[in-house]
Amino acid sequence: MIVGIDAKRIVRNGTGLGSYGRTLVNDLIRLGDNDMQLNLYAPDEGREALRTQIIEGVEFCYPSGRPSALRKAWWRSRGIVGDLQRDGVQVYHGLSGELPIGLKQAGIHGIVTIHDLIFMRHPEYYHWLDAKIYEWKFRRALREADHIIAISQRTRQDIIELGGEEYADRISVVYQSFAPHFSTDVTAEKKAAVRARYKLPQRYVLNVGTIERRKNLTLAVEAVDLLPQDIHLVAVGRQTDYVRELPHSERTHLLSGVPDDDLAAIYALAEAFVYPSRYEGFGIPIIEAIACGLPVVACSGSCLEEAGGPDSRYVSPDDVIGMAEALKMSLKGARYRSERIARSREYIRRFEGVDVAGQVAALYRKCLQSDI
Repeated sequence: MIVGIDAKRIVRNGTGLGSYGRTLVNDLIRLGDNDMQLNLYAPDEGREALRTQIIEGVEFCYPSGRPSALRKAWWRSRGIVGDLQRDGVQVYHGLSGELPIGLKQAGIHGIVTIHDLIFMRHPEYYHWLDAKIYEWKFRRALREADHIIAISQRTRQDIIELGGEEYADRISVVYQSFAPHFSTDVTAEKKAAVRARYKLPQRYVLNVGTIERRKNLTLAVEAVDLLPQDIHLVAVGRQTDYVRELPHSERTHLLSGVPDDDLAAIYALAEAFVYPSRYEGFGIPIIEAIACGLPVVACSGSCLEEAGGPDSRYVSPDDVIGMAEALKMSLKGARYRSERIARSREYIRRFEGVDVAGQVAALYRKCLQSDI
């Protein structure tokens, strides 16, 4: 079985969709299935630091020559189909909600992962044209796909409600997995080096994710300011214009461009994790935080209860007092903190990598058994 995988985000995106792709591919390789060949298709080589995170066992494939940005976009949306046929690809997996035009017509089975439909649920967070383009790609992918992977029950329901009831039987919920290094103990030497490198405060609550309006970091900033004076907020992620809207606080520290290896240590040094997002498709940083031994406080209203389980705490995305109280009950010394962490770590075992990769590989084989 020759499987082609969309690798654009794998080689370009440090977090989010990039992390999802790299973790999934590495887990598929670790399955040790000698009957499955993986080809990774990307419009260019991207960033070496990201590309080399993929362990040996796959082949990267790129468009020929030195294509312009416009030709790269055309190749990924349509031209790639000829390359897939040339390479004998039987199943193609679009990891970020897209599939190339003409895939089904070419006799190639298609699987698409849908992470979220925020651009349809909350178009106010997007430029109107971007929201329309994303919706068009979503509907096109549904038509090209033999099967659809939703990363949460919430996303599955959104696909059915906003895409159509006729797709319900073709949707499987396969949760995201997390990279193994987040559940590995970080050495004292590594922690000390990372604390010094980023000038981290002694006590802090951590947030990880793009710093944009939908992620609602303002709630965390205001809530942390209600906690004891020695508690700070550290937020790690790509920064957008939303940063200028954040309340000024000397206890808020923003970091970007943090490599994965350092991120695990930043998690390990924190006392609690906060994820105040108004809407998500899943929320993988919650899983990473729990794997690192942190209690989690998140917001209700989307799928974050699915990610964090019953022993994380959830508040309304506009409830500053409630957020502050939930964080206070998650700091070191808080009653039942250790028990909550232990139960949450047991809960996230369902997201462990090989189980996820096994489910995806089974879907690849299921596709091959069906007619196009």
